[in-house]
Formats: sequence, C-alpha cells, structure tokens
Amino acid sequence: MNTQQFIKKLDAYERLMRLDKPIGILLLLWPTLWALWIACRGKPDWIVVLIFVTGTALMRSAGCVMNDIADRKYDGLVERTKNRPLATGEVSVKEAYLLAAGLSLLAFCLVLLFNKTTVLLSFAALFLAASYPFTKRFFAIPQAYLGIAFGFGIPMAFAAVNDYIPPIAWILLLANVFWAIAYDTEYAMVDRDDDLKIGIKSSAIFFGKFDVIAVMLCYALMLSLLAYIGQSLGYSQYYYFGLLLALGLVVVQYQTIKNRLKQNCFKAFLHNNWIGLSIFAGLVVEYYFKYSS
Repeated sequence: MNTQQFIKKLDAYERLMRLDKPIGILLLLWPTLWALWIACRGKPDWIVVLIFVTGTALMRSAGCVMNDIADRKYDGLVERTKNRPLATGEVSVKEAYLLAAGLSLLAFCLVLLFNKTTVLLSFAALFLAASYPFTKRFFAIPQAYLGIAFGFGIPMAFAAVNDYIPPIAWILLLANVFWAIAYDTEYAMVDRDDDLKIGIKSSAIFFGKFDVIAVMLCYALMLSLLAYIGQSLGYSQYYYFGLLLALGLVVVQYQTIKNRLKQNCFKAFLHNNWIGLSIFAGLVVEYYFKYSS
C-alpha cells in the first residue's frame, strides 16, 4: 500500500467513524457532562472529565461502525447514506469489525481506571451500542432505545464518582431519552421516504402527521424532568436560566421543522448541540456561584 492509498484508507475509516461529523459525539457528551457536574457537585476531577470525554468519542465512533455493519445492505438504498464507506466498498466488513473491536477495547481500558460498578455498567453500554441498529427492524420507536444507549454515560458517571447510582441519575437518563426521541425524530424526518421503501422503522414513521407535535412534546417532557431535578437539588435561578435558554431554542426548533422540509429538519437536528450546551452552561454557572458565595 503506497502513501496515497494509505491516506485514502484513513479517510475512509474517519468517515466510517463519523469523525468528520462530530455532532454525534456532542449529543452523547452533553448528558455525560451534566451527570458528572451533578455527581461531583460542580467540582469534577479533570482527569475523570478527560477520561469520559475520550471514552465518549471512542464509543460513539465504535457505535457508528457497528451501525454501518448492521445497515450495510440498506445504506446503499438511501440517498443520504449511499456513499458511506461500507456501502461503497471502500472498507471491508472484516476491517469494520476489527475497527469496532479496537475502539471498544480502547474505551474498556479507560473504564478499568474506575470502580467495579462502572466496569460492569460498561458491558451494558457496549450491548446497547451494538444492539441499537437492529432495533430499527422491529421496534416502532428505535429512537427511545437510542436515548438509553446515548445516555448510558449518565449512570456510569455517577458510578465512577460515587460508586453508586442515585435515583436522580435515572431521572436524568429518562430526560435524555425524551431528548433523543426529539432530535432523532427530526433526523428521521429526513429519511422517512427512504425508510418506508426499505422497511426500516423510525419514530418519524410511527408519529406520522403528528411528528412535529410529538417532537415538541418530547422536548417539553425533557425540560420538565430537568426542572424537577433542579427543584430536587435546590438549584437557583442560574440553572433555570440555562433551561429557559434551552426552551427558547426549542421554540426556534418548532419554527424550523413545522413545514417538514428535509434540509430544515436536518438543520434542527444539528442545532440540538446548543440545547445540550445551554443546559450544561446553566449547571456550570449554578455551581460556580454556589461555591463562590
């Protein structure tokens, strides 16, 4: 393999892991950071933060590879995914399996730095990541399963910091499930026509003409649960200002997707990064003023 072929192969691996599209990493990362800040009461060990950020990037990359392995016979039939490396043959199935295994192993090595509870939870996280692609074959709302998979860094963060998982962690995970249904329905609205043709299930298909209402309802449930968490933990106006900012962004989301234009639905999906950031910023400011006063 010459230098040019090597570079071309690396580019294919990068696209297979979606490193050229970091939105997925961010959507996994924000809930994990919410959990770390709550579990550490706003004073996280920066080594722990670095480990979780790195582990999130590794597992999201592994999840993308696993997803494309499972969907390799379908991706070529969908306009948005027809140029993915497995669909085009740039990467072989064997290479993809080895890559997914290598990424998962690296992530597991990081988890070994934590306690037994966190290590055990990592096996559940791997199972969720590997099994999610197959839920699109039989589960009417696979986005709900995705929300659990994308949010499993939440109980792992609490376990890593405190060696136990308080009830608030599961409420936070449920909030993330509603958030994932909301943003991934927006994403699924882009592919709805293709998914119907090839028999893939999605929340966009399940909700049908009520898709926009369902997305807004899921956002409302997410923000309500986060408000409940704030009340339970005695947060002040700084945290709620972050939620209010997120609510404003949700209103913008409605304006973006209400006409169901594909390019607008995809744009709305991408903008969920700012919703996650707003909530995280509220937590950071909340704890900053709590301990600086």
